[in-house]
Amino acid sequence: MDSLVEEIKQKFKPKIRPIEWSGDKLVLLDQRLLPFETKYVEARTVVEVANAIRDMVVRGAPAIGITAAFGMVLALVENKPASVEEALKTLAKAREVLSKTRPTAVNLFWALDRMYNKALELASMISSVREMKEGLEAEAKRIFEEELEAEIRMGLYGAEILEDGSTVLTICNAGGLATGTGLGTATAPIYIASMLGKRVSVIAPETRPWQQGARLTVYELVENGIPTTLIADTAVGLVMYKRMVNIVMVGADRILLDGHVFNKIGTLNEAVLAHEFGIPFYVLAPTSTIDTRSKVEDVKIEERDPDEVRTVRTSQGKVYVTLREVAVYNPVFDVTPPKYITGIITERGIATQPLGINLRKLLKRL
Repeated sequence: MDSLVEEIKQKFKPKIRPIEWSGDKLVLLDQRLLPFETKYVEARTVVEVANAIRDMVVRGAPAIGITAAFGMVLALVENKPASVEEALKTLAKAREVLSKTRPTAVNLFWALDRMYNKALELASMISSVREMKEGLEAEAKRIFEEELEAEIRMGLYGAEILEDGSTVLTICNAGGLATGTGLGTATAPIYIASMLGKRVSVIAPETRPWQQGARLTVYELVENGIPTTLIADTAVGLVMYKRMVNIVMVGADRILLDGHVFNKIGTLNEAVLAHEFGIPFYVLAPTSTIDTRSKVEDVKIEERDPDEVRTVRTSQGKVYVTLREVAVYNPVFDVTPPKYITGIITERGIATQPLGINLRKLLKRL
């Protein structure tokens, strides 16, 4: 597979680049404005990176992790610590600030821990802050490259499952915008199958209330030449009943070792319906998304501003579609029990049922 991975890496030229690093700043595609406006936000400080993550300028678990990794580098650029000891204190503060931005995406904490542990490793070998900055910059770039390679490998495993003429149902945006690479997790098999000559189309639910399916998934799939149909979230059941799709592929923000999957709200609906109608349901995510320590009850599901549900966003601003004072429950994610999942596709292979056993076997290959 290695040679094929390298071949695809050379061939895949994404039209959309969500994250760009330029040495002293991070340039992020503002995903809140897509698909109608293409605007980039420059982040030069840890607080600016934290705001970009919290305010969903950048979103998607892998992209959040990559962004946070470069945010750790910016902590040194911004604060200019005088010694390696001061640099470690600066990085510890940056990690604390960035860790409070999005509580559910495990990649965020994985990337922050990896960057801080790398700093501790470097501190025992170097004598200057410049060397610390260079080492952390190289580590952040490595995280990006590893993510891209992982997505290609996931894509190859997933492309084997897709038949010529397949129609894939997804949810939210688990594409290149969500991972920062331009390829994506749930979309990787679609792009790679298409590159390998298979005809693949997609049905994308709108994904209320932020409309990531309508605004982002449709945008990037169409930009990359994939036949795509948009549906209302509430049409998923009928689409399955009418056999308009033959496979479901979604991403994940956190996967527990027992096979529970935390992903965008609405994923559970699709999983239960797919199970009822006998449609294969696959989750795609890198192994960095697997949380080896938490139990279901440990995971905090993020809740956001009630006005995201009370309103719709227009070019003129927010427009209320209901009573301003009505109570709202606005969870960003839901949890899908393992019994509804056909398999979890990672860069190391596919974990099938029983997930609790096979995810552990898969991780032992690392």
